[in-house]
Amino acid sequence: MIYGAKLGSSISRPAQYIMFANGSADQDCVDEVMSEEQQVVTCPSSEEFRASAWVSCREQYDKIYRRSVEDPNGFWGGEASKYFWETKWKSSNGNVHSGNFDLRKGPISVEWFKGGKTNICYNALDKHVKAGKGDDIAIYWEGNEPWQHKRLSYKELLGMVCQLANFLRSVGVKKGDSVAIYLPMLPELPTAMLACARIGAIHTVVFGGFSADALGQQLIASKAKVLITTSRVWRGRKVIKLKEIVEEALSRALAEEGFTIETCLTIENDSTVKRRDTPLTKKKDVSWQDLMSSYSTECDVEWVHAEDPLFLLYTSGNTGTPKGIVHTVGGCMVYTAATFKYMFDYHAGEVYWCTTDCGWITGHSYLIYGPFLNRAAVVLFEGIPTYPYASRYWEVIDKYSVNIFYTTPTTIQALMCFGDEFMKAYSQKSLRLLGSIGEPINNNAWRWFYEAVGNQHCPIIDIRWQMKLGGFESTTIEDKKSELSRESNGALYLKALWPGTCTTILGDNSQYVMQDLTPFKSYKFSR
Repeated sequence: MIYGAKLGSSISRPAQYIMFANGSADQDCVDEVMSEEQQVVTCPSSEEFRASAWVSCREQYDKIYRRSVEDPNGFWGGEASKYFWETKWKSSNGNVHSGNFDLRKGPISVEWFKGGKTNICYNALDKHVKAGKGDDIAIYWEGNEPWQHKRLSYKELLGMVCQLANFLRSVGVKKGDSVAIYLPMLPELPTAMLACARIGAIHTVVFGGFSADALGQQLIASKAKVLITTSRVWRGRKVIKLKEIVEEALSRALAEEGFTIETCLTIENDSTVKRRDTPLTKKKDVSWQDLMSSYSTECDVEWVHAEDPLFLLYTSGNTGTPKGIVHTVGGCMVYTAATFKYMFDYHAGEVYWCTTDCGWITGHSYLIYGPFLNRAAVVLFEGIPTYPYASRYWEVIDKYSVNIFYTTPTTIQALMCFGDEFMKAYSQKSLRLLGSIGEPINNNAWRWFYEAVGNQHCPIIDIRWQMKLGGFESTTIEDKKSELSRESNGALYLKALWPGTCTTILGDNSQYVMQDLTPFKSYKFSR
């Protein structure tokens, strides 16, 4: 891909504060970073980079882009054909999708690969193992402390996924049931997501920083049958008592709505609390350590329809009842795999690190599903960027020879404040591509990211998308540019959807239609 961008436009906005390991904010540091003179920065890709890129020149990009717009059925059908389908989708006149955005023409509907049956876990794990790549690294796990680390091959991860999938089936979880996951960034988190996908269950990952009230709301809304959590976890120097938060959430859910879960599977994290002190006292409580080894490392796949739900992801509930955004199996699989490959220019054998949490949509699309479908080696990081020292990220990059590093502007700005002194012991020479996701990145952060982190040779992709879009909406590309003379506002409407886009809100399709499809007839409002 031909990456690059010109900065200097006034449309970027700064972060309001920067959080450090102790939870405090240094506003003076922020002011200093933000008050530097705005400059125009370019970071074009090198000839060496373009020589091996999946998309090596503008002409090639334009050709692919035109086909995706003019022949979306051929384009997305070709991408979908790269994966295993137990039953191929039914096409009418070569179409792989159908739908209607305009209420004036009938009910709203969007369908991709209708009639097709597949399994995203099979394509993310089994497919690679069957191809003889089972020994390839799937996860480099880096814990809260620098001495905590683990490596999992694709074969090992598949075995763990099958054990958990077998357990879930043993407690009555079946296709279409919801399983809630309330975990920190442990290897068991992607294991749980993939195990649900393997048996056709719908996973609902709840960010580990959410309160008991938010967790309870999401358990009730999703009608979760099983909850997977852990006893406690270190977050920097702070202990988070997740199991106690779970008990509070369940008490509230029972009192307010009469809701309870059938099984609570708990990882007893002895790095924070002794197993005998883990509160597994109720009938629903089950210990991960006591049970997993008794289940087989082989598990039959549930072949599911392309339009079956893969996961629910909820808003936090701060603005009322949490809304469950539904993403489907076939669309998520095809879109995240394709965009990960082309946007990150990923090649087999490279090490990829996305610093986000699986509790967010980025973690679903570009930490788990997109990478694993491309047989990536993924860094899964449990800690925080400044603990136990401000060079932790640079240490991890060198430790695992990370090639692609994807993080947020807030993180970049926080690390900028510590200066370059913490980087001197580390080379970051393995880095080939950098990415930014979240709020708009300001010019100074972009420049520091390119010069200090990327050693002035790594292109940067700055990406925009949202929870409902399921994957990248837009990113930077090296091209002729014009600079806006003032801040500008506007709304973005989409004439057609891509496969990974959410098409409804669980149990409230009318709200989805009203919010996303009513404001501008026959277009989807990108919010």
